Amino acid sequence: MGKQGSPRSPRPETIDKEEKFGRRSFDSLSGNDLLLGRRIYASEVSKAQGSKHDQNCGSSNKFWKKQHSWLRRNFKSIVLMISVTGFIFCMDSIMVSIFHSDSRAVVQDISRLSNMTLHKNGAVDASPVQMYSRLLNLASDSLAKNEFKPDTPNFREERSSKSSQWKPCADNNKAAVSLERSRELSNGYIMVSANGGLNQQRVAICNAVAVAALLNATLVLPRFLYSNVWKDPSQFGDIYQEDHFIEYLKDEVKIVKNLPQHLKSTDNKNLSLVTDTELVKEATPVDYIEHVLPLLKKYGMVHLFGYGNRLGFDPLPFDVQRLRCKCNFHALKFAPKIQEAGSLLVKRIRRFKTSRSRLEEALLGESMVKSTVKGEEEPLKYLALHLRFEEDMVAYSLCDFGGGEAERKELQAYREDHFPLLLKRLKKSKPVSPEELRKTGKCPLTPEEATLVLAGLGFKRKTYIYLAGSQIYGGSSRMLPLTRLYPNIATKETLLTPQELAPFKNFSSQLAALDFIACIASDVFAMTDSGSQLSSLVSGFRNYYGNSQAPTLRPNKKRLAAILSDSETIKWKIFEDRVRKMVEEGQKLRTRPYGRSIYRQPRCPECMCKF
Repeated sequence: MGKQGSPRSPRPETIDKEEKFGRRSFDSLSGNDLLLGRRIYASEVSKAQGSKHDQNCGSSNKFWKKQHSWLRRNFKSIVLMISVTGFIFCMDSIMVSIFHSDSRAVVQDISRLSNMTLHKNGAVDASPVQMYSRLLNLASDSLAKNEFKPDTPNFREERSSKSSQWKPCADNNKAAVSLERSRELSNGYIMVSANGGLNQQRVAICNAVAVAALLNATLVLPRFLYSNVWKDPSQFGDIYQEDHFIEYLKDEVKIVKNLPQHLKSTDNKNLSLVTDTELVKEATPVDYIEHVLPLLKKYGMVHLFGYGNRLGFDPLPFDVQRLRCKCNFHALKFAPKIQEAGSLLVKRIRRFKTSRSRLEEALLGESMVKSTVKGEEEPLKYLALHLRFEEDMVAYSLCDFGGGEAERKELQAYREDHFPLLLKRLKKSKPVSPEELRKTGKCPLTPEEATLVLAGLGFKRKTYIYLAGSQIYGGSSRMLPLTRLYPNIATKETLLTPQELAPFKNFSSQLAALDFIACIASDVFAMTDSGSQLSSLVSGFRNYYGNSQAPTLRPNKKRLAAILSDSETIKWKIFEDRVRKMVEEGQKLRTRPYGRSIYRQPRCPECMCKF
């Protein structure tokens, strides 16, 4: 800030020696030292006059009269200057207070995020591991240059000119066979004990509904097996609305909550138990008719134990295929407490209280009020990132992630404890180098690689990112590339209070349901592993309800590995172009190919209708 001056009074034509001395002392001080200047002035005048005070009394009186006259003429200016200075000091104090408050909030959020992503064995994070330091520096420079430029990435519309013709309609068609006829012809009861986590269980439920319709059986509400991996005792009613599920599917499949009492002894003796190992993966209707139906008719029930992905997608009768879609996209509604927490999560991300999309309405029901006011302020847009980089996945991949010998030893020890069968199989097979695994797209993307993809696509530093996923291997040190380039990161742990999360503590599937909701409701969803069940189900929901306005970004790991192999020489502009082409290729939407998952790619006549 420049120095502030004040208007000077016209100089008198004659000034005596003492007056000149006093005026020079006064003028030599800055405006901020005004009072100090007056004290100096008085002192110096006193010294200069000494014993001559009585003789110069007239001159002194004349001088003070001039000073009083100057003060009277400039009184308003002085008061205004003091007021302005006080206002500036006041505003400065307020801004400093706000800045410190925001800084504390950011530090707290980063601390909570770091706690969420800490290595699950509680070890202290190692020094940051960066495999592509040069590219990260280029990405940082690019983000800084483009901070105030107009937004460039436009993924609002899916890459298909005909995609808008597909509309959800799995709930429109009715089964040809009525409920009364189904009751008369029922072949017995099917019990299902589903394994895995939230997403595997969801697939198992809808497959069981399809099998019950295929075999003309009554379905007992599926149960969930307790897993030492997930450690979640939740059952169907803890996650989904039981009555809605039964009522919604009643015209196609009869569903009851419990097995009839007279059949419980048969179940206890495991007389009609069918395990996952007895059914081939992606089993066909013929497999069920030949191996399951005879047991069903003989004992009046059959128990599919450890049930999961044991029903193929093709060939399958049209009505049975459609029933799978109806189950997944309409019948399975989250329990009210999950809907309420999910609604609160989305509201806090968007900083908005009403629903703005059919996606949110389908997921959250009445817990998210529909917007009815036109011209409302737009809610905050956000990107959801499902980052798959957990320790078990990293260890199982056999890839190298730049952590040196310490990382290799740690991952090998984890394999010995958790994947002994993998190690036995490796001894009998030809070894494949980590470099070859990466080149063929077999390695999970690191947080660093995910960061480079986002930067290459043109997402700005201010982009709001919801991070879904479990504990990240390597903890906060692995997350540094992402948190440094994209500081606006939130998780369910940072958006919800400990009290709001308390009902879901120790229930991993229920916590996963909150990530499921936040990812589906996002403006853009980015995955790092296309084989993930959560990513598959989320992208399917967005395809079904998104009206071509809910894009999903799927990096091709093999193509990305080829791009990153030139990390030491590639120019940033070329990197951007290649990354964008890679992602746009994955965005092209087509009708579901034969044999592909109907949960992930619902654009087909069985699930959606063309208009």
